[in-house]
Amino acid sequence: MRSPEAIVCAGLGRRFGERDALAGLDLAVQVGETVLVTGPNGAGKTTLLRILATVLRPSFGRVAVAGHELPARAADVRREVGYAGHDPLAYPDLTASENLELYAALYAVPEARVAEELDRVGLDGRRGDRAAELSRGMLQRLALARVGLHRPSIVLLDEPTAGLDADGRDVLRRFLAEPGRTVVVATHEPEWFGSLGGRVVAMTSGRLAA
Repeated sequence: MRSPEAIVCAGLGRRFGERDALAGLDLAVQVGETVLVTGPNGAGKTTLLRILATVLRPSFGRVAVAGHELPARAADVRREVGYAGHDPLAYPDLTASENLELYAALYAVPEARVAEELDRVGLDGRRGDRAAELSRGMLQRLALARVGLHRPSIVLLDEPTAGLDADGRDVLRRFLAEPGRTVVVATHEPEWFGSLGGRVVAMTSGRLAA
């Protein structure tokens, strides 16, 4: 039976040189829960998401995602997680469709799903445009399409409202409202996500604020 905890961090730390970006973080996120992580720049929000997404390895402590311990089970975690950071991770010389087709191949996802995801984020009419020709907000939408492509059970988003206009924010709201997912969002705008009923946790100096 799967644990009711989608994410468990116990004494989690990440060190860069002599600086601890995470300094013994304790956090548990339940399956199906939405958690909004707030805090000032440098609090460790991005570092936390990057560890959960297997982009960074922890320096110390314990972290498990979808029941898989990191870093040992990173490949299993990647199948469960969809992550969008500050960089939309789009190849500028590839079209919107080609970018998603590349990820579809990596995840062994049916290519037909590419069109579904582009339509869902409102980029159906821009599928043939090179990523270099898309605005910042459209690149954010393309990143959301990439996140949802392999139907992850856990979604990790770092400042997803940045660069989005009103229509883009509606797309994001619908994306986050889809049932059955665990969602962790690092944001400076927790009030915008209020309708989702998420739990707000504040970080400071690499730990949860008291």
